[in-house]
Amino acid sequence: MKEMKIITTNGATKEFWKEENVVIEPVTDCMHVVNVYPEVTGQTIEGFGGAFTEASVVNYNKLSKEDKKRFLEAYFGDEGLRYNLGRTHINSCDFALGNYCYVEEGDSLLSTFSIDHDEKMMIPMIKEAIKTSINGISFLASPWSPPAFMKDNGEMNNGGSLKKEYYEAWAKYFAKYIKAYEKHGIPIDRVTVQNEPMATQTWDSCIYTAEEEQDFVKNYFGPILRKEGLGHVKIFVWDHNKEEAYNRVREIFSDETARDFTSGVAVHWYTGDHFEALEIIRQLYPEKEILFTEGCVEYYRYADAGEIQKAEMYAHDMIGNLKYGANGIIDWNLLLDEEGGPNHVGNFCAAPIMLAGDSFEKKLTYYYIGHLSRYIKKGAKKIATTRYTDMIETVAFINPDGERVLIILNKQDKPVEVTVRENGLGVCRTVEPHSIITAVFPK
Repeated sequence: MKEMKIITTNGATKEFWKEENVVIEPVTDCMHVVNVYPEVTGQTIEGFGGAFTEASVVNYNKLSKEDKKRFLEAYFGDEGLRYNLGRTHINSCDFALGNYCYVEEGDSLLSTFSIDHDEKMMIPMIKEAIKTSINGISFLASPWSPPAFMKDNGEMNNGGSLKKEYYEAWAKYFAKYIKAYEKHGIPIDRVTVQNEPMATQTWDSCIYTAEEEQDFVKNYFGPILRKEGLGHVKIFVWDHNKEEAYNRVREIFSDETARDFTSGVAVHWYTGDHFEALEIIRQLYPEKEILFTEGCVEYYRYADAGEIQKAEMYAHDMIGNLKYGANGIIDWNLLLDEEGGPNHVGNFCAAPIMLAGDSFEKKLTYYYIGHLSRYIKKGAKKIATTRYTDMIETVAFINPDGERVLIILNKQDKPVEVTVRENGLGVCRTVEPHSIITAVFPK
C-alpha cells in the first residue's frame, strides 16, 4: 500500500503546512482530473532563495541571538524554506541606508577597492546563513549602479549610463568583488550585468541599451572574468521585467560571442505575468538558465492588499515562472521592518518575514513559498501536467530521488474538487477556497 503526502496551507483558517498521508488508489473520475506525467520532462531546477540586502542585514542585527538563529533556520534550515540560493548587491541599492561603493571618488585604477562596508554586517550574516543551510547557498550578485564618477550623470541615483571609458574598469570591479567575497568563503556563482537596465529610478540605477549590454558582455565582462580566472562565474543579462525579456535577449544573442559569454537570463515581475516570454526564451535558447531574481509586493501599488492576496501573488508568479521555463526563484528582501524598510528613498514593500516588536513574524507569503521551496529539490525536473479547469493553477516536478511533487493553487472564493492522478492511481481531494496544496508522490 502506497501513500501520498498532502501538505495544505489555508490562510483563512490559519492552517500552515498541515501534513497528512493519503492512500493512493485506482481512480476512475474523469471530471475533476489533474494528470501528472513524470516521463515528460522540462528544465532542471536550481533552487529557491532571497536577497541579503543591507536593509535585511540591519533588521537582522536588531534581533536577539536566539531570534537570529530562529530567523536563519526559518529560511535555510530543514524545518524552514530550505533556501539554497541568495542574491547580493554590488555597491548600494534602494534597500540600503544610503549610496555607497567600494572605491574612492575618481579611482579608475581601483587601487582603493575594499569591501570593508560589507565586512561589518553583511558578510557575518551571510556566513551564519551558510552555516545554517542544509543545502549550501549559491550566490548571484547584481549591481544597481557603478560609482558616480564612472557615470555620465555623475551620481549613483537617477539613471545615467556607464561611460565607455570605464567599461574595462567596471568589469575589473566585478572581478575584485567576486574574489573578495570568495576569500570569505562566499561563492559568487552568478552575476548580472545590471539590475533593471531600462529603469531610471530615484535610487541607485544605471541605463544600458541592448547594444551597450551586448558590447559590455562581449568585449569586457566575459573576457575579463576569464582573464581573472573567473570563467566559472555565470553571466546573466537583462535582470528586469518579463515583458521585455525576449526582446532584450534576442538583441544581445544576435552576436554569437556575446551569446557564448552569457549563461542565462534574469527576470522580475513588476509589469505582470508575461510567462510566455520565458517559454519563448526556453524554446529558442534551451542551453541558457532563466532565473527569477526579484519580486516583492510594493506598498505604493498594493496599499490595501491583504495577506492572502500577497501570498497568492507570490504563488501564482512562482507557478507560472516555473511552468514556462524558469530554473529557479530568488525573492527580494529576506527581512524588513514594520514600515517595509529601511530604504533610503522611501520605496517600502513587504517581505515574507518582517520585524514585529523586538522579534519577527512569518507572513502568509512565507508559507506559500514553502509549498514549492521545501519540496522541490535542486536537480529536480519540471514534468508535464494537465488540469480540467482554470479555477486552479498547477505545476509539477520529479526530484532526483524519484519523488513527484505537484502544487495546486486555488485563488477562488469557492472550493474546487480535484482528482490527482498518475498512471491511473491517485486521490480525490477538495482544495479549499484561497488555499494551496502540495502533493508528494512516493518514490
